[in-house]
Amino acid sequence: MTSPNRLWAYSSLALSMSLVGSYVALSKPLVLVFPVFLLAWLRFGIGGVAMWNWLKKPADEPALSPRTRGLLFLESFLGNFLFSICMLFGVSLTTAVAAGVVMSSIPAVVAVLSWVFLRERIGWRSAAGIACAAIGIGLFSLQKVETAAAVADTSGPFGISKALLGNLLVFAAVVCEASYVVIGKHLTEGLGPKRISAIINLWGFALVTPFGLWAAWTFDFSTVALPIWGLLVFYALAASVWTVWLWMTGLKTVPASQAGVFTVMLPISAAAIGVLFMGERLTLLQGVAFGIALLGLVLATLPGRNAPSH
Repeated sequence: MTSPNRLWAYSSLALSMSLVGSYVALSKPLVLVFPVFLLAWLRFGIGGVAMWNWLKKPADEPALSPRTRGLLFLESFLGNFLFSICMLFGVSLTTAVAAGVVMSSIPAVVAVLSWVFLRERIGWRSAAGIACAAIGIGLFSLQKVETAAAVADTSGPFGISKALLGNLLVFAAVVCEASYVVIGKHLTEGLGPKRISAIINLWGFALVTPFGLWAAWTFDFSTVALPIWGLLVFYALAASVWTVWLWMTGLKTVPASQAGVFTVMLPISAAAIGVLFMGERLTLLQGVAFGIALLGLVLATLPGRNAPSH
């Protein structure tokens, strides 16, 4: 039987990734209004204001060691800053289909990094869950072949095709995301989820500020409609506050390799938003793909017959 603590951890991880998929789908209008770096800067700024009180060290928390400070910087640099750059530029060079297929490797890459750096043992149930998650996300991405736009100009730097370069950048983003999960597991062993969220958001704000100020210098803020500002606030709170806090809360209890399987909730929630609010249709193959992905989630989280329910 699964304990209440573990159920809460699973719920936190699932809700975190569902929120990511939701704000990715709903924030598309923001990218059409704000330059990317300005959008990121405003996101971290609003998140920083919302989490200002979370920066204070609790009385029962140990002082930050140089190693922990370094991990906090890496968590923000890889998971926020570098992930966004690699993903945005990678998607611009390749097709949405190819990017989706590459992204389907996240659960497997998380599992490998967890085994290498955290020495987590991956049982057959978790391995099967990781495989189902990757297959499900990949099938869902391949279903979009009919509507995906091909990359028109195939020439790239150093003789590398733009599509290949884009796929490599997307895979770099996958490694950044997997590193975010593994480093986060290290951090939750000594810090609370709220403080981790606030500190890595502050680092993200510091890293993107030069680019954000440069973008803001020539941007006409008076052209932004009121509903877009409301959407921006939701995006900032979801991306910088709620999703990170929920993810770190779940990681305190769940092994990183197992937590990686919950990334299947991202495309599922994004597709649900598209169907419910944007008039998109869910095909039979997409339904099958989601079923396989959710089967992976069940395999990875159901306790075994003799598994401890701590």
